[in-house]
Amino acid sequence: MIRGLRPLLRGSTYAGMLLAYCGALASLPLLPFALLAPLAWPAAPYGAQVALVLLVWAVLIGSVGLARTVRRALIAFARHLLRVPLPAPAAGAVGADRLRTPLWLLLHVALGWTGALTSGVLVLMGIALPGGWLDAEAGLSLFGWSLRSDGGWRSWLLACCCLLLAAVVCAVVTGALRWLAPRLLGPSSVERLALMAERERRLAERNRLAHELHDSIGHTLTATTIQAAVAGEVLHTDPVAARAALRGIEESARAALEDLDYVLGVLREEGVRTAPTRTLADLPDLLDRLRHAGAVLDVELSGEPAQVQGTLSRAAYRILQEGLTNALRHGSGGPIEVRVAAAPDGLELSVVNGAGAGARTDASGLRTSGRGLPGLAERVRLLQGEIEVGPDGPRRWRLAVRLPQRCAA
Repeated sequence: MIRGLRPLLRGSTYAGMLLAYCGALASLPLLPFALLAPLAWPAAPYGAQVALVLLVWAVLIGSVGLARTVRRALIAFARHLLRVPLPAPAAGAVGADRLRTPLWLLLHVALGWTGALTSGVLVLMGIALPGGWLDAEAGLSLFGWSLRSDGGWRSWLLACCCLLLAAVVCAVVTGALRWLAPRLLGPSSVERLALMAERERRLAERNRLAHELHDSIGHTLTATTIQAAVAGEVLHTDPVAARAALRGIEESARAALEDLDYVLGVLREEGVRTAPTRTLADLPDLLDRLRHAGAVLDVELSGEPAQVQGTLSRAAYRILQEGLTNALRHGSGGPIEVRVAAAPDGLELSVVNGAGAGARTDASGLRTSGRGLPGLAERVRLLQGEIEVGPDGPRRWRLAVRLPQRCAA
């Protein structure tokens, strides 16, 4: 039993009683309006008038809790004074969920007044009894055993009992508030669903950013490494080719910096930023940068790939970028076959290269993370497409993807 009470009594009891007292005091400005209620029924018995005042007072207190700002303030106070881990309220709390705040206010005020009056009387008795101040007299009866305050040690004993009871009342009030706070101020079922949806949206956004960053930076590092090597080899023998390789490095680095700046801005929550959108319309620039890196490309385009719009076009560009990066990194130096076929029912992509079957070491000798193909598979799965990756004959590696046209929005 004691172990079950520990979660209710942990934290500062004084801070909890301060919250209870604040609730009682905050209800006082509404009391004068409630006292006007008996004027509408002057002939009613005294008991009925008292009940009417309490009813109107309770309605006024509860109506204050309907405001969203009040709920946010109450959650903040409970979080800091009661040490209860309460998340910020979700925007989807409507209807019956909002009635929990007025109920919390009513119970909060009731506990506050009960604790304030009871502990106040007990503390006053504990102070007045030992010295006989205010002609204070009291007695204690328990299981047939009686003790009356007639001076001496009995008065001090009763005073200690009163102070101890006051401490117990404070602990009980604080424990009751701690028990009620997560049930009435914590997230409801609707709010939990809203919080889960928001968390899922953020995780999906971070996952998407990780894919974008991997595709962009991975491609740039691979292309610039090879282009730098090419520029170094032909710097004196073919200055034109060297300048073209350096220009390719500049273009690749600029595109990667744009992607990196966007990703860092989103992670730092620096407001709304426009994402750099690469689509199939940017495919010629991507192919030119690869040619500057020394890649030999055999490109076959059918249909109108540049006319594909929306998510389908952006996803297709990233898939081709990752596929070409892998072909450039793991290829044997032979031609890379690129096929893009746009049809009314979908889009077919294919990258085939000569490779040392599944090698995981790039052109500069550095080991790679191996996250590219799983990321591609996940991207294609989210778009309800199909992907095939594997050997295609001796020393050839093939990536084939088919994306349905319905994801083009």
